[in-house]
Amino acid sequence: MIMRFYPLALAAVLTGFAVMSFNPVDKGFKNENTAVIRGLTDFRTKIETLKSDAHDFADGNISLEKLRESLRNTRNSFKETEFYIAYHYPEFTKTRLNAAPLFHIEAAGTKAYTLPPEGLQVLDELVFSDEAEDKKEEIKTISDFLYNSYAAFYQSALKNGLSLGSNKTLPLRIELVRIYSLGITGFDTPGSLNVSEEAAHAFSGMRKYLNDEPYFRNYNTRKADALLTEGMDYLSKNTDFETFDRIEFYKKYIHPLYEELGSWDGRSDDLKEFSGWNVNNKNLFSSDFLDPYFYTLLKKEDDSPELRKLGKEIFYDRNISENGKMSCATCHLPENAFTDLQVKSPGNVEGKTVLRNSPTLYNAVFAKRFFYDLRAFYLEQQAEHVIYNKDEFNTSYESIIRKLKARPEYRKAFKAAYKNGDINKENFSKALSSYVASLYSYDSDFDRFMRNEKEISPDAAKGFNLFMGKANCATCHFVPTFSGLVPPLFNENESEVLGITAKPLSRKPFELDSDKGRINSPVKKENSWIYENSFKTVTVRNIALTKPYFHNGAFNSLEEVLDFYNDGGGEGLGMNVKNQTLAPDKLNLTKTEIRQIIAFLNSLTDISQAK
Repeated sequence: MIMRFYPLALAAVLTGFAVMSFNPVDKGFKNENTAVIRGLTDFRTKIETLKSDAHDFADGNISLEKLRESLRNTRNSFKETEFYIAYHYPEFTKTRLNAAPLFHIEAAGTKAYTLPPEGLQVLDELVFSDEAEDKKEEIKTISDFLYNSYAAFYQSALKNGLSLGSNKTLPLRIELVRIYSLGITGFDTPGSLNVSEEAAHAFSGMRKYLNDEPYFRNYNTRKADALLTEGMDYLSKNTDFETFDRIEFYKKYIHPLYEELGSWDGRSDDLKEFSGWNVNNKNLFSSDFLDPYFYTLLKKEDDSPELRKLGKEIFYDRNISENGKMSCATCHLPENAFTDLQVKSPGNVEGKTVLRNSPTLYNAVFAKRFFYDLRAFYLEQQAEHVIYNKDEFNTSYESIIRKLKARPEYRKAFKAAYKNGDINKENFSKALSSYVASLYSYDSDFDRFMRNEKEISPDAAKGFNLFMGKANCATCHFVPTFSGLVPPLFNENESEVLGITAKPLSRKPFELDSDKGRINSPVKKENSWIYENSFKTVTVRNIALTKPYFHNGAFNSLEEVLDFYNDGGGEGLGMNVKNQTLAPDKLNLTKTEIRQIIAFLNSLTDISQAK
């Protein structure tokens, strides 16, 4: 993820909102914690001040340092109430208050529009950039829009009250996931990298909520209160972005708090329809962190060992394809972490390949979109694209079902998996999904290290901190999936424009790969210029086993991949890349640091579930 200013001409779409004055009376809030009310009101005041300061900065009446201080105060105030507002009003928070600084698609009826980013992240990037003095009008415009958006929300809350959840601990636990996956990586503060201070304010807001909310009087909150207090002190003493120890912070504060709050109340899950996060999970780095059945049409109650076994038989059956030469395992070999080690996977015609490199199937189920161009919306649809693709299986469900019905071993297997024994499209798809969904990879050396079950090398530990910090890897490959599945709700996938070269970096002159990616997908409502050369951010779990890399298989080693990122992607290499979402700036990673990052990536290897 990253850092891209948008033109003032496009920012003009933000100005069509009437300026609203705030009602200073808080008595309109009903049935809610006083800490929340105070937090929302303080945020209102800070935004109002920020708006005024943005205008003064544009008029030359205050310094850039003064504006930065105002923005820092506003962001810190937001962090104190983020656990509440982002949980109960996630879409408003994501699109209006704190959107990533990237253009995005927004649907309106049957149409979709490409819109510029807005909110606190965008301001953080602008105000803390070297170009801030030249971006005065944009800063003012975005500040006005932020002010008006929150004003409308605040007035509505005064009039109608606030949303109330049935489980008071869930917002706090989700905030801990947010802090660790988005906060301390710099994703949320792309300009200032003010991660420690903001995390401390998030802890402070959570602590106030625990102390003020009558609901928590039924629980012994002393341990959580102590952890939050100690965590705030730790954060105040460890403020350097590059040296901040994300491992120590997780083990001392994030995980103990996450586990403690999770032990209080598991009666209801307000998020089960909207999030893949498993409310009963106790550790971010365990295999039950996400619920695989959130991501597939297969339901938990319909799954079984018999169904999984049937799915495995289908997975390895070449007879499924039209010419009887291809199975799923042709491109997804278990010994290679379910990839094929080819630049591009072979097609059904000798000497011909498919369009792209084969991604791993480990943890493949944990996604809301599939394929590099995100053209499939669920796991079963992903299989359907392969079945009908003329370069792959080149067949149909009707043909497959006829073949299966003709074989007595399949009739017996379907009878074991389903009470009715029906061999049909739905049952075929569920069986294949059951097998693929069973391919977990959350028992690597690094996972076990984060669960305090074993040690890893000092280089791997340093590599993780680089991955989460200086190298900017975790702002796209989010923990704990290390993919583009966006936390903390894990219900959407990111794609990125990296400017991938057609050939390895050793082959000059550099040439942009000709594959246009997501812009050519059949999802017509996403046919926007922002998706040209955009590809799904895949997981780096098991990356040591899945070379060659990127959608085109152009890079044959992790050293080459890291050199590419270190140079700032295609734009950093001097190519003209439209809307590159990767920062073109040099990372200035040393050879030692690159070696350490690779040591960490190697520690993510786990093929224990190969079956």
